[in-house]
Amino acid sequence: MNLKGKSFLKLLDFTPEEINGLLDLSAKLKAEKKAGIPHRLCQGKNIALVFEKTSTRTRCAFEVAAADLGMHPVYLDPTGSQIGKKESIADTARVLGRMFDAIEYRGFGQEVVEELSAFAGVPVYNGLTNEFHPTQILADFLTIKEHFGSLKGVKLVYMGDARYNMGNSLMVGCAKMGMHFVACAPEKYFPEKNLVDTCLEIAKETGAKLEFISDPATAVEGASVIYTDVWVSMGEPTEVWEERIKELSPYRVDRALMEKAGKQCRFMHCLPAFHDLKTTTGKEIYEKFGLTSMEVTDEVFESEQSIVFDEAENRMHTIKAVMAATLGENQ
Repeated sequence: MNLKGKSFLKLLDFTPEEINGLLDLSAKLKAEKKAGIPHRLCQGKNIALVFEKTSTRTRCAFEVAAADLGMHPVYLDPTGSQIGKKESIADTARVLGRMFDAIEYRGFGQEVVEELSAFAGVPVYNGLTNEFHPTQILADFLTIKEHFGSLKGVKLVYMGDARYNMGNSLMVGCAKMGMHFVACAPEKYFPEKNLVDTCLEIAKETGAKLEFISDPATAVEGASVIYTDVWVSMGEPTEVWEERIKELSPYRVDRALMEKAGKQCRFMHCLPAFHDLKTTTGKEIYEKFGLTSMEVTDEVFESEQSIVFDEAENRMHTIKAVMAATLGENQ
């Protein structure tokens, strides 16, 4: 695996062997972290973290991973950068590329991170766009490997709105790695046809299986993983809550659905999750719609089948692997 100097924008850009290489490196760096073995593979380098959308896990994962690698991260929040407002994306890229060894971007359109990469002259990492969330998928796949031993043939069912970054990225990742991906949603919430067609072509080479099913009970039969995400993505208007609740409530992950899948099934969520009334949004939804949970019940979220916090921790280890592979020495 030689990824030196390469950007990490979407999994479509990488071969199954490269993805496996990143997962193996993630596991190695995780084991070293647990054992207290230093791995300052990027000593003295600097990374700009450009966040147009805020995040707990992505920011912390990049900052801790960078520090462990001997790097210095500089965080630019939505008010700390003029990207796309007073300065073009290309100009921002050329400025940051002369000051930093790498750039992370978390924001809106995929075209932004692609343009940053085209002009920066240094590796650019996608921390989330509307279309793709590749660092999350690496963390998900490392977690699945830890619990099931391998990825090949694992059945992952994504419940809910599969049109955006998580549904897209899980479908791409499963296609690349020879997994069994099921999007379970109303038909209007399936991924976009062109991307589906691309993934079906990839699946012919890898042996992956892709299905698109609207009946939850049928979809989850024999599933290894049931995965879901919030019903309204960051940046969408609050007015869409009513529509999503009406159309996606049948796809809530509850105890009955987990039992239908079987005891082998694990629950995953990229977080944050609306599983109780301990958040401002959760309270607002309860007051307006009377719901005590949304995409997943608290019973499932807190159950032994839930591996969401293993998944959250693995964001750091997999992001560290991406930076080490593209910037580091002797990894």
